[in-house]
Amino acid sequence: MSLFKARDWWSAALGEGEEFDQGCLCVGDVDNSGTGHDKVVVGSYMGMLRIFSPHANTKTSEGGPAEALLLEVQLQNAIIQVEVGKFVSCSDLLHLAVLHPRKCSIFSVSGTAGTVEHGDQYQLKLVYEHNLKRTVCNMTYGPFGGVTGHHSLCIQSMDGMLMFFEQDSYTFGRFLPGFLLPGPLVYNPRTDSFLTVSSARQLESYKYETLAVATEAESRQDPDLPPKTGGGKRLAPDWTFVLGETALDLCVPSYSHASSSILVLGERNLYCLRDNSHIRFMKKLEFNPSCFLPYASVTDGTTNLLLGNHTNMLLVYQDVTLKWAAQLSFVPVAVRVAIPEIKGVVVSLSSDGRLLCSYMGTDPSFFSTPKVEGREADYEQVAAEMKMLQKFIREASRTQDILPKADAEEDLTVTATVSSSMDSPSRALIQDISGLSVPSVTIQVKEARCVVQSSKLTVAIQPPLAVTQDQFALEPMGDPSLETLGTQIWPRHSAG
Repeated sequence: MSLFKARDWWSAALGEGEEFDQGCLCVGDVDNSGTGHDKVVVGSYMGMLRIFSPHANTKTSEGGPAEALLLEVQLQNAIIQVEVGKFVSCSDLLHLAVLHPRKCSIFSVSGTAGTVEHGDQYQLKLVYEHNLKRTVCNMTYGPFGGVTGHHSLCIQSMDGMLMFFEQDSYTFGRFLPGFLLPGPLVYNPRTDSFLTVSSARQLESYKYETLAVATEAESRQDPDLPPKTGGGKRLAPDWTFVLGETALDLCVPSYSHASSSILVLGERNLYCLRDNSHIRFMKKLEFNPSCFLPYASVTDGTTNLLLGNHTNMLLVYQDVTLKWAAQLSFVPVAVRVAIPEIKGVVVSLSSDGRLLCSYMGTDPSFFSTPKVEGREADYEQVAAEMKMLQKFIREASRTQDILPKADAEEDLTVTATVSSSMDSPSRALIQDISGLSVPSVTIQVKEARCVVQSSKLTVAIQPPLAVTQDQFALEPMGDPSLETLGTQIWPRHSAG
């Protein structure tokens, strides 16, 4: 639990019933306004694309965005990932790449200054799109091959194929060896290589040149089989690093004075490696992380990063040292750093569509506990209540024993009365023994009961006497009752 909360600067609730994930958020000057203010682009799994230009205190009475929403478009397919880059040849303008399950679309966002009070108008125009033959998982972009002036795209499919696109043309595709499930994918411009985490729970690096000269991927092949004649070399990673756990995200910081670092967020650990796979540091996490983002550090040779977890916390680390912790109102699935009106605004997105622009600070919260209206005390009522409570305490202390005490009256009372004369005639089950008659005597048993259920009466005698009936089942009765039972005792054989 943090002492400080992330200070809300701007927030919005994005629809109802929509779902968002790690790749659904990006920031950048997507409309090429030239003001230096980043826009916030959000796509949902329901196919809704929204572009915001956050401003402080722009909320309606319902709490939603007002002037900040520049564009809202319903697309036909689910949006898996959004990125901003130079994806159009012969153009230095930024464009928006939207990844769908079976398609990748490149859009241009343009704004027209308004002449009336309704403000500026923004339009989304499709530049080109790639229809994909495979269902895809994620993508990355960068100056592949060391080219300058524009960005190429690399899309990873669900069956392990990397598809490369240079602007509006398809370049080539390669299957990753030993593939089982797709993992995070990122491009490292310093070494011109691609990094991913395989199902073997190891970080793998593939150079772009190695991918370009490898065997052409027309269909997935057994990695143990030799490559087809006339093709390239069999694809193999340039280096691997065993993580031992599933990776949630990968990131390669690209700011100017950053050290050559590769950051891997695992389920339980944070790894920082150099470009040659040598580890710089490793941080064991005592919580379940949800997302992270490296950002520029003011100290050379160090790496700063934001890390969100499932306890609604946003943590700031410098290498392995925790520098700050702030409380959020939700679990962030994606976090970015934007430059709108103030520098260093942290943009966070939850899985249910809560978008928040916040900043770190020690400003006190303006919420204060409301005062409780005082009332005059009724001393007579208080005294009566105190006496009653003291009485309950005394009674409880007197009766507080280890074993419960028996009731004042017994639940069952049994009285046996033996007749003073023999039965006439005898009611013994055996009428004579050795020519002699067998006498019997009647015993009356009187039983007085309170609320006792399922009781049983047993008559036990010593030999040589016998009894006509030794057990009686008593019927359950709710009210106290008196019942008389009778049985006869007689000698089973002669005493001599």
